[in-house]
Amino acid sequence: MTGRHELGGVVLVTAAAAGSGGSDATGADACRVAPPVFVVADGTGPRGTGGTASAAVVAAFTAEVPAGAPATLDHVRRALERAHAEVGALARDTGGRTGSTVTGAVLTVHEGRPHWLVLNVGDSRVYRLLRGELHRLTVDHTQPSDGGRAGGRRGDARDALTRTVGAPGATADSWLLPVVDGERLLLCSAGLVRVLADETVQAVLALSGAPATAASALVGHASRAGTGDDVTVVVVDVLSGGRSPGLDDTSRGTGTRTDTTDDDTRVVRR
Repeated sequence: MTGRHELGGVVLVTAAAAGSGGSDATGADACRVAPPVFVVADGTGPRGTGGTASAAVVAAFTAEVPAGAPATLDHVRRALERAHAEVGALARDTGGRTGSTVTGAVLTVHEGRPHWLVLNVGDSRVYRLLRGELHRLTVDHTQPSDGGRAGGRRGDARDALTRTVGAPGATADSWLLPVVDGERLLLCSAGLVRVLADETVQAVLALSGAPATAASALVGHASRAGTGDDVTVVVVDVLSGGRSPGLDDTSRGTGTRTDTTDDDTRVVRR
């Protein structure tokens, strides 16, 4: 799944790849690569409901965010609300055992400039590679169990998700970051990073040419490392139309924190 897109003056090249980690994989990943929306969802639940949950998340973004133009915060808020309602219904039908992660980068405009609205619920992730340096833009919603350390992966029994789409009271973390020429974004499900160190991810992203090559290589590395889980990755390159690279563009911390859950959208400078 590859493509070249021009949206709001921003030129992007994109690719997605997916793979199964073996007999333990559940087929519960889903993704959407349709500018302005790039999202990855990873469902959990009995009797195949995880796959239904992640598909519902992706369908919510398809329904609520129009294709072909930069999105608004209202579009994204409605997509998250719809996803929460639909996955919540699945959760109630299964005694609370069904849910989904969602992570994404949605192209929007803030103060007249193209920005990424980065969002996250759960432990799927968004990374940014810029000038050879890798930065994680999202924060995992997990907690250690059985005495394990924090920061593990969902496939690891030591850690459990603390926030999922469809769970009561769950909200999305979100940030606004400027679109930067030459940056490469990676969206991925936890099946990738549970077995690959950030240093490996950085090397593959930096050394691979086209997004399709990088996406395929990452899935292959995870499979060979024995992930035991589904792996879904989306790679987005910004060719032009964004801000020139600068020292203040390389980390999540210099972005703008935004609230996509309240009736009155609040944008708070960090």
